[in-house]
Amino acid sequence: MTATAKKVLSYLLKATILVLAFYFIYHKFLKKNSDLRQFEDLVTHISRQQVIITLSAVVVLMLVNWLLESFKWQYLSKRLANISVWEAIEAVFCGLTWAIFTPNRIGEFGGRVMFLPNRKRIHGVFAMAVGAFAQNVITNVAGVLASLWFIYSFFNLNAWLFLGIAVLAFIFLGLLLVVYFHIKWLVILLDKVKFLKKYHRFFDIMGRYEGKELLVVMGYSLARFAVFSVQYYLVIHLLLPNLPPLPMMLTVVVFIFIQSALPSLDLLDIGVRNYTATYLFTYITNQHIAIMASVSSIWLINLIIPAIMGSVFVLKLKFFDRT
Repeated sequence: MTATAKKVLSYLLKATILVLAFYFIYHKFLKKNSDLRQFEDLVTHISRQQVIITLSAVVVLMLVNWLLESFKWQYLSKRLANISVWEAIEAVFCGLTWAIFTPNRIGEFGGRVMFLPNRKRIHGVFAMAVGAFAQNVITNVAGVLASLWFIYSFFNLNAWLFLGIAVLAFIFLGLLLVVYFHIKWLVILLDKVKFLKKYHRFFDIMGRYEGKELLVVMGYSLARFAVFSVQYYLVIHLLLPNLPPLPMMLTVVVFIFIQSALPSLDLLDIGVRNYTATYLFTYITNQHIAIMASVSSIWLINLIIPAIMGSVFVLKLKFFDRT
């Protein structure tokens, strides 16, 4: 392929990514999202200053959330290439633009690793998988513990049945933590699969992270989990100030846990998110519209706004560089 042809194809790929991203955003957000309009209706009865302060705090926390993810990505990728914090930020936000129109946000991997040297991009997918695994571990640990509270509080289970569920839950969490801190076992397991063994040079990166490094990655993941949990608290408290904080936060954690386990397309799963949140919060409040409006506003701030911001960095992608 000639240099001119590569240049043209690169422009076409960038244009396609941007068109798809903005089509999905327009189709779902500008045309159909009635929940956000309900949010506007609900806040008309609240002090304008309080609304501005709360939403400003949530937006700042969104930036903190993705900045933490950028630090985590820079830390993970140091075994592949030395990238600056700004390059990590560009990669993370570009990945969010790709994620917006791909199932289970898989495009985030592609968008992010494109900022690595060409020969390190496939390795980068597996380095990113370590970070995703750490985030998943934090979500599962917090979610399972909160779910045990939820089951105990709202389901009249036999004591022995609840005890059995609790024991299984702790065994699951224990195994999850052991596997995470011994992720090199996964590399050994993949090596035993004959047709995968030839790709060892790509997934071997997962086994290179030491225990201390995995702990740092988990620390970033824990900080991110705390940040977006607080975001939910702020918005729900704004709309439902009389809701008891502890049950509300524990229910939020259960919601995040269930949401993370559901297959999704970021722009099409808002209905699933709302249904899940409404069902869970039914046990502590009957204000369903407020809950749906809260979930939709967080979805807008945490995913849609960053995806729009990331579109700027899509233009910097280099699809055919050989460095």
